[in-house]
Amino acid sequence: MNTKNKIIIDRLIGVLIALPLNYLVRFVGFFTRFDHSLSEEKRRIIISKYKGMGSIIQCTPLIKTLKIKYPNAQIVFVSSVENKMILEKIDLIDEIILLDDKTVFKLVGSSLRLIWRLLKKRGDLFIDLEIYSNFSSVITTLSIAKDRFGFYLNTSKYRLGLYTHMMYFNTTAPITQAYLQFARLLNCEEIVTSQYDFKNIETSNLIDGEYIVINVNASDLRLERRWSPESFVQLISAIRNEFPLIKVVLIGSKNEVDYVGQISKTFAEDNYVNDVSGKTSINDLIGCIKGSMFVITNDTGPMHLSSAVRKRTIALFGPCSPSQYAVGEFVIPIYKNLYCSPCVHEFLIPPCKGNNQCMQLIQVNEVLKEVRKAVQFENEIVSLNTKTYLGENSTVLGKVVRG
Repeated sequence: MNTKNKIIIDRLIGVLIALPLNYLVRFVGFFTRFDHSLSEEKRRIIISKYKGMGSIIQCTPLIKTLKIKYPNAQIVFVSSVENKMILEKIDLIDEIILLDDKTVFKLVGSSLRLIWRLLKKRGDLFIDLEIYSNFSSVITTLSIAKDRFGFYLNTSKYRLGLYTHMMYFNTTAPITQAYLQFARLLNCEEIVTSQYDFKNIETSNLIDGEYIVINVNASDLRLERRWSPESFVQLISAIRNEFPLIKVVLIGSKNEVDYVGQISKTFAEDNYVNDVSGKTSINDLIGCIKGSMFVITNDTGPMHLSSAVRKRTIALFGPCSPSQYAVGEFVIPIYKNLYCSPCVHEFLIPPCKGNNQCMQLIQVNEVLKEVRKAVQFENEIVSLNTKTYLGENSTVLGKVVRG
């Protein structure tokens, strides 16, 4: 089941379940008058984020902050099965509960099991990090957690009565800061802003020599975030001409093999491009990014992985604003800032209907300029025993050893 079908189901849930549940919760709350002052110690904190590997990475500062405030609390994370591998690598989380939403039938059965497990957990605090999801609001409410946090927007009409505390979602603020607002609501004195760095995963040796990682994909939530395959082919050709000793590694999930193959087949004869799409575990992916010189990517999950492991990241933005999602000092955004952008928070189907001028207007030379800077930067930080190869006119071609 693709993401847009999930969103359609979510909207139906908003009308059929969230709205009547909203009135029921308000009615019960009027008579019960529970204390929601947040002064009590939290023994079990449940956090939910169903969509987006990148969003999960960007919520790790919140988890770190909660760990400091409540060192004895159990952190339970609720997400979809597609995020299983990345969640298992974050040792800040004590328990993971997964929702199987691959088909409608699996979604129904898995949802009922999820609600039952959450009822048995009896969380002291449930933090729902989904911004628009009615489904997530319903799950949060039916968990009967004592305190339930969620985001508020003008479009959140079905969600207003389902949380005990709501935080306004600022669509222009960095997403990590939006998540950390919940920590401030809890009066956390020490706010951690650094993402989880995956130090527990070693650098990969999948590729010999110097290489650049390129991610040509974007999740099906917003395929408009893709720069065109033709542009990536032109970019890789230009990189090969200027830096022939630096290889290119193309990454992607099993679902993205065919799309990545459109680009890699252009370079099949000379073995300059290494296509590892569909062939890497999450450990391999993180290790591959760690071992690279730098990363070139659309605005999607691997961009956040690259930033988290402190790797220089050239990020191409279009439907989303880099002011919100280009988190970290290592991200170099390229963004045209069109009048219609960002549109991601306003439309399920953007006004351009796939004709993503915000991405098409990004020129190959603009990206290549940042590539040159990144190569130069990498050569400047290597140790004294590193040998650097120079081409004509002192163009940097590659290095033997990195410091």
